[in-house]
Amino acid sequence: MAILSFIGFTLLVAIVAYFATRKTDENSSDGYFLGGRSLTAGVIAGSLLLTNLSTEQIVGLNGQSYTEGVLVMAWETLAAIAMVVTAIFLLPRYLKGGLTTVPQFLARRYNTTTKTITSALFLSGYVVVLLPIVLYSGALAISTMFDIPEKLGVSDWAAIWICVWGIGIIGSIYAIFGGLKAVAVSDTMNAVGLLIGGLMIPVFGLMALGDGSAMDGLSILSDKLPDDMLKAAGSADSSIPWWTIFTGMMLVQLFYWGTNQAIIQRALAAKNLKEGQKGLMLAGFFKILGPIIVVLPGIIAFQMFGGDLAKPDEAYPTLVREVLPTYLVGFFAAVLFGAILSSFNSALNSSVTLFGIDIYKEHFNKEADEKTVVKYGKLFGVFLAFLAMFVAPFIYYASDGLFGYLQEVNGCYSIPILTIIVVGYLTKRVPAIAANIAIIVGSVAYTISQFVLKPMVGEENYWHFLDVMAALFVFNVVLMLVIGAFYPRKEAYVQEYTEQVDITPWKPVKIVGAIIILIVVSTYIYFR
Repeated sequence: MAILSFIGFTLLVAIVAYFATRKTDENSSDGYFLGGRSLTAGVIAGSLLLTNLSTEQIVGLNGQSYTEGVLVMAWETLAAIAMVVTAIFLLPRYLKGGLTTVPQFLARRYNTTTKTITSALFLSGYVVVLLPIVLYSGALAISTMFDIPEKLGVSDWAAIWICVWGIGIIGSIYAIFGGLKAVAVSDTMNAVGLLIGGLMIPVFGLMALGDGSAMDGLSILSDKLPDDMLKAAGSADSSIPWWTIFTGMMLVQLFYWGTNQAIIQRALAAKNLKEGQKGLMLAGFFKILGPIIVVLPGIIAFQMFGGDLAKPDEAYPTLVREVLPTYLVGFFAAVLFGAILSSFNSALNSSVTLFGIDIYKEHFNKEADEKTVVKYGKLFGVFLAFLAMFVAPFIYYASDGLFGYLQEVNGCYSIPILTIIVVGYLTKRVPAIAANIAIIVGSVAYTISQFVLKPMVGEENYWHFLDVMAALFVFNVVLMLVIGAFYPRKEAYVQEYTEQVDITPWKPVKIVGAIIILIVVSTYIYFR
């Protein structure tokens, strides 16, 4: 029964995605990379949420909340504020310039060298970090949920290989041969399933705590949990000390939701600015509710199992196994499978876009027509997918704590890229040389700080990585402004309106944004 419901829901998503995209022109850059610039608010919101949410986040954050409580909700709730900033400040400028990729803006604002360096940093992050990790964590979840080793009579290692290649091939079909619209439509359907399935776990968990009553279970949590489990402000030795919320945390969120190609590509594909802003705001509201899915189950697991679990990351799958009725296991597995596919094919589609637009056309064939760019982008996507599928299984032998480590590693490119984009939009005469120096210096400095100096000094005596990010952001901004003061552009930068989409803003966007920020602040006050 579980296998049938899994296959049924997965096929339903594939069929709907096919019929929704069969008339889209996939031979043009806009058609393939941006779904014909036709995405509406609901599709954008669903795709944004599911692109972000995958097994490493569901399992990892619930594992952190199992040990630290509600303070880890910062990774979810503060994202809503970053979405508001993106909708009001960044998206109008992106759509005004008719961008397909974020590095395209950098080429116009600075030069092609800036664009190439940025695209290379994005691609290196996707190839080395994101794609293999998504494949591995997804394979581990599916293998465990269906007990693949026992059913097929293979070792755990072999089961990981089988699941990695199964997920990778299906995800590649969506991302490479379907383009962004296929990815976005499948994301939206899976987002609905994930919302339903994700809410099931805390509800069934609370009912298990309360002997059939979810409200009684909630009362037990509030009465019996240690006080520090319900405090949003982390102590100095926690994974998110309270002051980092005002330093590097917001910078990480703004980079991820406002400049990360794998995420912002959904908003770039909006049919107009109104739909893009509405999509971001809708996603922001749902992001505030994200802790119900990625934080609350871990806290329930703490109350239910105490400190008996060998590893914190076992909290979520153990809770699912204990509280979810057998007849729902297949559906929930299909939902998780959709989340895995979403993160994989979204990163892969963005990699194809970056290579086709920013690398191939710029450096290999400047005269290539759009059909050729799409063709070679797809070929690169196939190569990248196979590379990720070969690398992913070897993470099986990696050490524990990979989720938190990866967040730290991403700082090698996130803060330098965010710096040059922010300065690029807020100034008119800072030259290309300033951006090129800042992005290289920022990346090298962060790498030395976290992977050379910190091991030498000792983690307990070193700055938190979010504080290091904030310090480097300020340093990079000052560096760029100083260079700009001595070597300014000869002509002030003026952004042109390409008229590819209507950029009339959604009238209530600022009011809705203020409401979202107020809800986030109120949440922190409640859990103070």
